[in-house]
Amino acid sequence: MTKSATAAMKRIVINPVTRVEGHGKVTILMDEKNKVQQARLHIIEFRGFERFVQGRFYWEAPTIVQRLCGICPVSHHLAASKAMDVIVGADKITPTAEKMRRLMHYGQMYQSHAMHFYHLCSPDLLFGFDAPVEKRNVIAVIDADPQTATHAVLMRKWGQEIIKATCGKKVHGTGSIPGGMNKNLSLEERDALKKDVGQMSDWALEALELCKKVTKGNMDFLLGFGAFDSNHVGIVREDGCLDLYDGKLRAKTADGQPIFDKVAPADYLNYIAEEVRPWSYMKFPFIKSLGKEKGWYRVGPLARINICDYIDTPVAEQERQALMELTGGKPINSSMAYHWARMIELVHSVEKIKELLDDPDLQGTDLVTSGPRRNRGVAWIEAPRGTLFHHYEVNDQDQITLANLIVSTTNNNEAMNRVVQVIAMQHLDGKAEITDGLLNHIEVGIRAYDPCLSCATHALGQMRLHVQVVGPDGAVLEERYRG
Repeated sequence: MTKSATAAMKRIVINPVTRVEGHGKVTILMDEKNKVQQARLHIIEFRGFERFVQGRFYWEAPTIVQRLCGICPVSHHLAASKAMDVIVGADKITPTAEKMRRLMHYGQMYQSHAMHFYHLCSPDLLFGFDAPVEKRNVIAVIDADPQTATHAVLMRKWGQEIIKATCGKKVHGTGSIPGGMNKNLSLEERDALKKDVGQMSDWALEALELCKKVTKGNMDFLLGFGAFDSNHVGIVREDGCLDLYDGKLRAKTADGQPIFDKVAPADYLNYIAEEVRPWSYMKFPFIKSLGKEKGWYRVGPLARINICDYIDTPVAEQERQALMELTGGKPINSSMAYHWARMIELVHSVEKIKELLDDPDLQGTDLVTSGPRRNRGVAWIEAPRGTLFHHYEVNDQDQITLANLIVSTTNNNEAMNRVVQVIAMQHLDGKAEITDGLLNHIEVGIRAYDPCLSCATHALGQMRLHVQVVGPDGAVLEERYRG
């Protein structure tokens, strides 16, 4: 679309997108008949972690890159640690180290999924997309159901206590290091966490049932709102089981046909590429064999449910089967089904935590291993929001010379743009009056992906810049553009 054509159109802007982590905006262009011609999600902040880790020593990466985010730092901490395991030649870390990392990771999954569902999304699901703006927030949830709100706070707190016990701090800890861990789990720490595991399991099931109640009751909403076909990507165990910590990369089409399978981290560049577009600081990944137009995909809880063969914890597997029955076992391509899938993972996480807390390996003292030194390390992990890629290259002086991070939300970039466009066409197209409630429909679609926009802001080339000089009366005196 030419600049002159867009200039003549009605422009609707949502800035900022609310109840997400980071800063983004939506622009919608409508013609003279109020028909939607273009709808985009713009990432308007920039963070250059891939650049400023260059020159730092490789062992610093797990503590540096996690500061991309205060919500999901464990994901970056562990992904970087796993990449550095490759650098130090630790092809297989010790059982204690791996199980400590897994416990840390499932603790993060538990607290992040609980926070997203209750604090960020439940106002929309409980009160409706058109509810007054002053009611669409967590304070209104607390007023409406103090007991459930209390459960939500305590669930997140428990997950953070697991992170603290395994990582040293609730946010930006230092527990995972190249080749393993720097601590085990003491009996006192284990017992403190075990005493609440039954309650946390019950509350996770309550969250799942609440999610099912507000979505399953309206199948047109669940399977129709913001729905579109896409490919799905994630990691699975060798036997096809869901594994949130480690595995091989698998991709399926919208109807469940395999695209690739059992791809090792070191080979990711043979399968995944990234595109840059001038209107966003977030890149657009795609499957190379399918090309830019058809190769984009979704990641995250729904994609993981769609591509895995089964889940190895009983309650979560039972719930996975119930969800997949909605489409006869075929992948579900509805954005709103992300909430249901996310709550299945919440239950799975607490089931895995319960298993791990009973494992005596957590009190082991063999924490670190190493082998032949290498200069390239690639790893991935399933973060709460989806598959997270970390790729580093290191010189002989132990300094990082290259870093490439394909963040979960980056993998979902095209999908989030699609959901903006689909919902705009479904609910705004042809309407002369655009209400706040209608605009919230757009944000609801974005929130379904639980985006972490600050994690995902990377760019290639010259950074765009727009500077305005504004006078005391608010008039723009001068402005300059770069890029």
